[in-house]
Amino acid sequence: MDNIKILVVDDESRMRKLVSDFLVRKDYRVVEAADGQEAIDIFFEQKDISLVILDVMMPKMDGWEVLKEIREYSKIPVIMLTAKGDERDELAGFDLGADEYISKPFSPKILVARVEALLRRSNLISGEEKITAGDIVLDKASHTVMIGGRGVELSFKEFELLTYFMENQGIALSRDKILNHVWNYDYFGDARTIDTHVKKLRSKMGDCGEYIKTIWGMGYKFEV
Repeated sequence: MDNIKILVVDDESRMRKLVSDFLVRKDYRVVEAADGQEAIDIFFEQKDISLVILDVMMPKMDGWEVLKEIREYSKIPVIMLTAKGDERDELAGFDLGADEYISKPFSPKILVARVEALLRRSNLISGEEKITAGDIVLDKASHTVMIGGRGVELSFKEFELLTYFMENQGIALSRDKILNHVWNYDYFGDARTIDTHVKKLRSKMGDCGEYIKTIWGMGYKFEV
């Protein structure tokens, strides 16, 4: 893990130290930023950052502004930290391209598990095959999706979700099963995050969004 560098951004030094200590124990390299502007400076100065853990409420630049600027140049996994638990804040984060959203207070061990899940899922993309379904061609190697011959920009988690759906065509998938396989950790919360991602994914898929069918009271099924 010593080749993986993580940027931890929070204006509370106590919180930065808590998160950093747990990550260092797992042999990650950690760099810290105390505000949004410092985070942007570090992100563009150091080209080898693999993941960002980003607080929302900060001076100079808040987490939303930082995330928006990062997303203009990079698809690097970003985990948002916030004291807010409002659904509107979660939706705002996902709209801007956040991969995970964790409300304070949280367990540092769970945070590390989510970091490892994101990195593991990213590293497992080995380009073994292309998956085709209807008008969709998904390429694991290049991390790209073509729909009707046109490239579609997906976030990291949207890509993983679509991959899981396409690899399980015709199979009814419960929300718990989707969380376990796509998020790859024990999720302490409700399943609204899945519904939020599915809604965003469908909108980006255009007419092919109809391939993802809702099974009321259970979950989803991908079917062409």
